[in-house]
Amino acid sequence: MSATETLERRDAAKGLDFDAIVIGAGMSGMYQLIRLRELGLKARVFEAGTGVGGTWYWNRYPGARFDSESYSYGYSFDKELLEEWDWPEHFAAQPDTLRYLNRVADKYDLRRDIGFRSRVTAARWDEAGRRWHVTLEDGSRHSARFLVTAIGALSTPTLPKIEGMESFKGQAWHTAMMPTEPVDFTGKRVAVIGTGATGVQTIQEVAKTCGQLTVFQRTPNWCAPLHNRPITPEEQREIKAGYPEMFRRCAETFSCFLHTPDPRATFEVSREEREAFWERLYASPGFGIWVGNFRDMLTDRAANAEMSEFVAGKIRQRVKDPKVAEMLIPKNHGFGTRRVPLETRYYEVYNQPNVELVDSRATPITRVTPTGLETTDRAFEFDIIIYATGFDALTGAFDRIDFRGTEGVGLKQRWSGGARTFVGMMVAEFPNLFMLLGPHTALGNIPRSIEYNVDWVTGILRHMGARGLTRAEARPDSVAAWMEHVVACAAGLLTNEVDSWMTGVNRNVEGKGTRIIARYSGSAPDYRAWCDRVAEEGYRGVTLG
Repeated sequence: MSATETLERRDAAKGLDFDAIVIGAGMSGMYQLIRLRELGLKARVFEAGTGVGGTWYWNRYPGARFDSESYSYGYSFDKELLEEWDWPEHFAAQPDTLRYLNRVADKYDLRRDIGFRSRVTAARWDEAGRRWHVTLEDGSRHSARFLVTAIGALSTPTLPKIEGMESFKGQAWHTAMMPTEPVDFTGKRVAVIGTGATGVQTIQEVAKTCGQLTVFQRTPNWCAPLHNRPITPEEQREIKAGYPEMFRRCAETFSCFLHTPDPRATFEVSREEREAFWERLYASPGFGIWVGNFRDMLTDRAANAEMSEFVAGKIRQRVKDPKVAEMLIPKNHGFGTRRVPLETRYYEVYNQPNVELVDSRATPITRVTPTGLETTDRAFEFDIIIYATGFDALTGAFDRIDFRGTEGVGLKQRWSGGARTFVGMMVAEFPNLFMLLGPHTALGNIPRSIEYNVDWVTGILRHMGARGLTRAEARPDSVAAWMEHVVACAAGLLTNEVDSWMTGVNRNVEGKGTRIIARYSGSAPDYRAWCDRVAEEGYRGVTLG
């Protein structure tokens, strides 16, 4: 009898419902379910929505699409799927991505192990039984030896704190909570609040058909052209033939994109060479201008200032009204120090006579009314209000669930001063809890990070099963060592001097107004090397029993 079979029989005798429970049926949860099945474990996924897809299920706002290349975003583990699936565009739209993820769910018959409309509200560790008790919103409880969170880094929408929001008689949604069916904006008076990544995509799409669009901007962001286009049949063949090499490159680059920093420093080349390089990046598709720029662009103030002025010049060229152009140019952070939205004729939207930009720092929104909203200097009437106000990033989805560890202390309380993890996937005093895309994992091109995290978690579960082990907990000293490494990786980054979700700041969430080291800032290869060493040394830093 194998170790896994022995463990299964022992668990059945003790009344465990499952060997593993996974929270979330997005890309992480789907892939983790596939791997758990391969281990022969009885697994259940609980998903709050009515379908698979996670980010691509919930975010149905107009214009939602990839800003990393489609073919670098899909799963890499299934060669047959890579061969049979055709991405229609270089940067796929949300409906195509959701269709892809449903195809994966169909192929692997994943839905039979997924409970939909099943929102997890609490999870409590039972030391005596070496198990997690998981409670759903409907009050039902389920037990499992292992608990895996696949709840996403950007999955908890936040709304602004504005008086009267519930009084509005028109239609109003957060971008992550829009209707299943497309909204008809034809002739409508529309407000979009927020100009982050989701706001930019929404604005450029809504402006095509609406009667009047008013954009309320608190903080302008540096944006760069996406340069999307359809994939030709010839390109489709080349992409499929080149998948092995492409995924090798993704594994080698700093953040798993097809782009990686140029080895030169900004001032090692002449001004003419710099500007020619930046022109090429600005004319190229994807994130190259952000993650493929000069290597010191995010650490050298003078270098960043020059790059920022280059992009500011582009904005001034594209926006006809000089006053509006200046409103769209960030003054409180340099290019790339916050997440860079990629756009398609976003700046040209502000040249339309039916589009108005309102500076909500200069004239803040004071309240929402039944017919629109008011600022400190005027009243507006709208048919539709869209809140593109972002997410409670990285830890927000954890805060919504009452996780209780060995001493009964909540995870939210443990993390009140900032998350502390071991390799971004484990937490001291929370045994058998594994996090996919948790705080301090290497993010970047998300599916590449997902596959690595899932495979690492699968590896430790395989290791435990082969030895008849039932408990894994990160040691406090290993957490301390990992956090020292995380802090060291962040040293000198201009990003950490800016308020953003990448530094844990969200003014709409109580207690999240102070910058912290909220993410892993080192390279993805360095992250994987650290995690690989842990595994190679028998999961050094983890107490197994």
